[in-house]
Amino acid sequence: MAEEYAHEPDAHRYVLRVDGQIASVVDYTVLGDALSMTRTFTNPNLRGRGLAGKIVEFAVDDVEHNTNYHVVPMCWYVAQWFDQHPERSELLRARTA
Repeated sequence: MAEEYAHEPDAHRYVLRVDGQIASVVDYTVLGDALSMTRTFTNPNLRGRGLAGKIVEFAVDDVEHNTNYHVVPMCWYVAQWFDQHPERSELLRARTA
């Protein structure tokens, strides 16, 4: 099972492909200095494999390392992910750098 991660800024999404097919997606909207993660979706026949968590982690890592945005978790799954990863809560506050 080959996994490929990508940020597709023109489509406002992060994508995880498994064996070349879209498996899981995080959609977002940019609102000023915030990246609002609005939806997480995993292909129904691939659910239960932790793919949503993997794409959320990839998206959060990208925001942290490559932008000055903070994250607004509008999607329940993203909010739950941050609850399970309190060490990443710094991204939930406005950033100055």
